[in-house]
Amino acid sequence: MDKNIIFISANQLKVPYPVYPLGISYLASHLKKHLPRFNIHMFDYNMGGHKELASLIRSTQPQYIGISFRNVDDVNFYAKESYIHHYKSIIDEIRNLSKCRIIVGGPGFSIFPEEMFEFLCPDFGLYGEGESALCELIEALEENKDYYSIPRLIYKKEGKTCVNPKDNRSCSPMLNMNPDWIDYYWKSSGMLNIQTKRGCPFHCIYCTYPIIDGTSVRTLDPEMVVENLKKFYLEKGIDYFFFTDSIFNIKNTYNYKLAEAIIKSRLKIKWGAYFNFTSLPEDLLVLLKQAGLSHIEFGTDSLCDVTLRTYRKPFSFEDILKTSDICNKLDIDYAHFLILGGYGETMETLTETFENSKKFGKTVFFPFVGMRIYPNTELYSIAIAEGKLKTGDNLLIPRYYLSDNMDLHQMQQMAKATGKRWVFPDEDSSVIINKMRARGKKGPLWEYLSI
Repeated sequence: MDKNIIFISANQLKVPYPVYPLGISYLASHLKKHLPRFNIHMFDYNMGGHKELASLIRSTQPQYIGISFRNVDDVNFYAKESYIHHYKSIIDEIRNLSKCRIIVGGPGFSIFPEEMFEFLCPDFGLYGEGESALCELIEALEENKDYYSIPRLIYKKEGKTCVNPKDNRSCSPMLNMNPDWIDYYWKSSGMLNIQTKRGCPFHCIYCTYPIIDGTSVRTLDPEMVVENLKKFYLEKGIDYFFFTDSIFNIKNTYNYKLAEAIIKSRLKIKWGAYFNFTSLPEDLLVLLKQAGLSHIEFGTDSLCDVTLRTYRKPFSFEDILKTSDICNKLDIDYAHFLILGGYGETMETLTETFENSKKFGKTVFFPFVGMRIYPNTELYSIAIAEGKLKTGDNLLIPRYYLSDNMDLHQMQQMAKATGKRWVFPDEDSSVIINKMRARGKKGPLWEYLSI
């Protein structure tokens, strides 16, 4: 009898554009190599619902279903929309249709592994980098062996939830993308995402990247990355990519090699990535531009040095302005993503950010209001110490840290007065974006919002 595994991307978020579920493609690629006796099937909730999933389950009768949870909520202070009940409905639907083992994971799950495990009631959970552990778990279950020592595994034992610690192992992920999904995401979002690195060595007070991916930076083989770019370009005509690394410029010896490999390939592609202002010399930007870099999304957070230090950012406003000027000179589009009203923010620091925004050339500012509080971050400890949270509060329900005396309407008025382009989370910019998409424009398209 054939053995089957279904991988499900539970994400339904399509704003500002749908994002290819890269994580389960890495998982599927890993299992195809190490467990070739299994047929791997893929399902995406951006392309179907419960009815379509039920049909796939009935037709394949899987032994295992793996579900990836990308986001816990919309990280929007205005809406505070949680996705947890949608995730619960998927597991309930599977339970009604199959006796298969349900294994959950993904970035969202990795932030709240024990809490989500107990709420969702799967058979197993895996937090963080999951390729090797998932393979070990399935092999153990197939051979009726003990799985209690598998790193990163969450399970029930004698009615108690057990969370196994991490280990230091990491794998070099392989990538085989679903062709049908590629067509959908290329048409819907005008780009295809790909990864070159995992891990983040920085210590921003609110950030979960080190929790999800660890603090040591691991790189993918640059030649393999370029081969994937070439394959998608030649087979699908895809000429815009977005590198999903937490921060692209965290290992520049690698980035020089990758840029040179792309240039050598003669691929006529464009791409963007997340950057910060640490270790970003002009000669590297020149080389990256030659390799196709056209868009940078900067995790800037603030334009005030006092706030940057409070947020534990490893750069200054002078670094921000200098690098932005270089991008303008090189004709690289860039946007600044900011956090207004986070820990330590005052009217004085807020005023300085808005005043400093006037010093930039063509750009667009995307401000988030307040900081989403996540467990195991410095911000969580601060919120507890200040009485904004209590130990044991359920953070699956979105909670935000907003400094005292912050007025949302006043923030927007201050932003408007700068004469620069600020896009707050409550603004619907989809009309312009969709118009550009209909004209065949590719990439994130926020450059059409900038002034």
